Amino acid sequence: MKQILFFIIISIGISSKSYSQIEFGKKFKAIPPINKSPKFKKEVPPETNIPPTYTPNVFKSPAIKTPSSVLKIGETTSGINMTPKNDFANPGDVYRDKMEKDLGKTLVREGLKEDSRLLVKIDVSFGEIRTKSDFFAIKYRDFGQIDGDLAKATMNGGIVQERLLMKGNYQEFKIYLKAGINTFEIEALNRGALGGNTAEFQIYDDKGILIKSDYWENWDAGVKGKLVIVKE
Repeated sequence: MKQILFFIIISIGISSKSYSQIEFGKKFKAIPPINKSPKFKKEVPPETNIPPTYTPNVFKSPAIKTPSSVLKIGETTSGINMTPKNDFANPGDVYRDKMEKDLGKTLVREGLKEDSRLLVKIDVSFGEIRTKSDFFAIKYRDFGQIDGDLAKATMNGGIVQERLLMKGNYQEFKIYLKAGINTFEIEALNRGALGGNTAEFQIYDDKGILIKSDYWENWDAGVKGKLVIVKE
């Protein structure tokens, strides 16, 4: 009897357990764990319009006021000329050049300097002289500032004076004439330190009589003056 009762109790227990497992498997849902981590709100940063940054040219002016470079951050260097240039500016150069020009004009105006813009570049004729004299005495000097003017004298193609240095006082040399046509020439050998070649000359016959006086002014180097002398 006890064995039968034990068997019945065990059967009832097994049936209840099986039913409970079936019901629990169909209806049971696991409860998820509570998320205790802090929540952060995702914020999108506002758009900013950053102005372009320029590289100033420090060589153009000591006081940088307006950027002169067009190179922006992130811009490529294509099209930029990398050839070195002399961008150094010396404000004193402008005033120096102006002072030199003004000084030059003043010296020309006061007769202390010949104007190089008015240089004589073509040969000059001093005309013709007819005489019975056997020789001429030629006196010459620099009528302007003494600045190292040099000249050469020739007679009928031959050198009479190879190097005449123009001074403030008159100097003298002689030319001897042949019967007929004689060609006397003066050639400027250089420009003076203050401008063109300048000189004054006087011609006397063998009796000391003044025959001709003339001058040349502002000649360029290589210019010749020609005088035709006819001995009768």
